[in-house]
Amino acid sequence: QLDLGNETISMAMDMRAILARVQVTDPNFALVYQYQAEPRDVIESAILQAMPDDTMRTAVVYGLSEASDPRTFAQDAYEKLARGEQVAVRGSAERIEAVAPIDREAGIYLYTARNAEAATFRSWQSARSISAAYEELTKRARALQLRFNLALFFVSLALVGVAVWFALRFADRQVEPLTDLVAAARKVGAGNFALRVEGRTGADEIGLLNRAFNRMTAQLEKQTDALLSANIELEERRGFIEAVLESVSAGIISVDADLNLLLMNAPAQSMLGYDAAGESTPATLDDLAPQIGAMVRGGLTRGVISHSRNGELLTFAVKIGRESDGHVITFEDITRQLLDQRQAAWSDVARRIAHEIKNPLTPIQLATERLKRRYRKQIEIDGELFDELTNTIVRQVGDLRKMVDEFSSFARLPKPTFRTENAIDLIRQSLFLQEVAHPAVDYRFQAPDEGPLRIRCDRHQLGQALTNTLKNAYEAIEAKAQSASVDYRGRIRVEVETAEDSISVSVEDNGIGLPQDRVNILEPYVTTREKGTGLGLAIVNKIVEEHGGEMTFTSVETGGTRVTMRFARDPLAEESDAQTTTKNEG
Repeated sequence: QLDLGNETISMAMDMRAILARVQVTDPNFALVYQYQAEPRDVIESAILQAMPDDTMRTAVVYGLSEASDPRTFAQDAYEKLARGEQVAVRGSAERIEAVAPIDREAGIYLYTARNAEAATFRSWQSARSISAAYEELTKRARALQLRFNLALFFVSLALVGVAVWFALRFADRQVEPLTDLVAAARKVGAGNFALRVEGRTGADEIGLLNRAFNRMTAQLEKQTDALLSANIELEERRGFIEAVLESVSAGIISVDADLNLLLMNAPAQSMLGYDAAGESTPATLDDLAPQIGAMVRGGLTRGVISHSRNGELLTFAVKIGRESDGHVITFEDITRQLLDQRQAAWSDVARRIAHEIKNPLTPIQLATERLKRRYRKQIEIDGELFDELTNTIVRQVGDLRKMVDEFSSFARLPKPTFRTENAIDLIRQSLFLQEVAHPAVDYRFQAPDEGPLRIRCDRHQLGQALTNTLKNAYEAIEAKAQSASVDYRGRIRVEVETAEDSISVSVEDNGIGLPQDRVNILEPYVTTREKGTGLGLAIVNKIVEEHGGEMTFTSVETGGTRVTMRFARDPLAEESDAQTTTKNEG
């Protein structure tokens, strides 16, 4: 079959080349066909044509007998040849047939057939079966030999293992009590004081040793439990105190009666400029902050001091609490708040100067220029002096105008610098400053328990807005306290609410309440305080507006005021959306 298949492939290739030159109707084609078949021991052959209806048509035949029908085998092998195989072969003991494509695209195939000798075929099958039986017998013999060797090996190994196990077992029984005691001693040394040795407790040496060991571990367990209980309680307290100290933004320092440092949290180290990693720990409070040490020795409970940190002068609001064996000092950096207050004051001065000076400058300049044009020709004596004086007036008016423009530029609130901040931390910082400054007021803070509230804002301007609002709430409480009874106690509650794109901060007090004319309360220079400038709420409102929010006032049932400030989470994004909407509408 292999030989006929190869010969059929070769003959198909030759016939492909012949059909390219000679037509099947040519009289010489039969001789060429015979010349290709005889040398290959092909007794029957045919050229088949595949029809569109998947049937085969015989085009040319060679030596084909009447009983042979090549189309049946060709149709059966058509799918196999269509998948790309070079030849399809079918054989029996008497006959071998093969089909190979001459031209796949044209559907032309070559059929060949050859007679096989049955006796030779049967002899070949017999020889093949004898050879296969011999190989199978050889494999079984080798497998049996391998199994026997493996069984012998594992039996020997098992005998050796059993012998070793019996030997070790006997040895262990002799030294087992001492081994158990050594293992128990190691466990006790590792901290397991509840361990007790079981086994021999008789009158012999091993029993005496076991009883003494158990008494020792019982005493150790009792003492250890007492120590662990005390240590756990101390550790819980220490962890809670450390968590509180590290979570607050204020600096906290603990000292003993001699002002030796006992505790200092991270904010205190940062504000005082102390590098714990690169510097030696200062021994006393005087070494770290002499001004605070002077306040403690002077018996002061609160105050404001200045501290130099790396060449930068900072201002701290300090509160000192006396303890039985020392002092606890809390302080907050109010440098920025003071700068904001000074800036607001200077802005007020600048606005007033610009308002009072800028209006008369233009009439002065116009009058001087008119005097020069009208009366210069009438002055015959000291005309040059007249020109110099009028020019001096005009020049000085121009200088004053430039100065007023500079005042106006200074009076404008600077543009905020937006960065991502934690709104809860900023609110707590402003609230702590007021708690230190006004300990008689009951401050309460309520915020959603969902982790840090991220907001893009100018932390200094946002802190200024919160501080001014809390300050106004305290002043309202102070004004009511002057006319209230002795039992009156001020309360300020700060509440934070969140939305998808904004954060609202509400400040509620039980003070004197809103004035009747609340419409103009946000305008500059409008104030209900005796010493107020009228710029506090105006600045707060401007900061809130530049942060993409709004500010509202409502009265509460207790007679106080509730101020609500809404800040956008990302003012720059809202501003960009607003500009895009305006462009689209345009």
